[in-house]
Amino acid sequence: MHVEELVEMIKARREALQVTQETLAELSGVGLRTLKQFESGKGNPTLLTLQKIADVLGLEVCLKLKNVSRNK
Repeated sequence: MHVEELVEMIKARREALQVTQETLAELSGVGLRTLKQFESGKGNPTLLTLQKIADVLGLEVCLKLKNVSRNK
């Protein structure tokens, strides 16, 4: 998933739940400025920040790592 898709998914979920950015920031413990930057596509949140936001919105963060061998 690309960052743009992640931003849209979180923003859409927040709006569907009728949660304001201010309320989400307060409930998640994430700064309002950080949340606004993230939703505008300008922020670069840590995985911990994403997890805090996801928890409040009832979403799950899954990280998938892929081992790519570069044998020549």
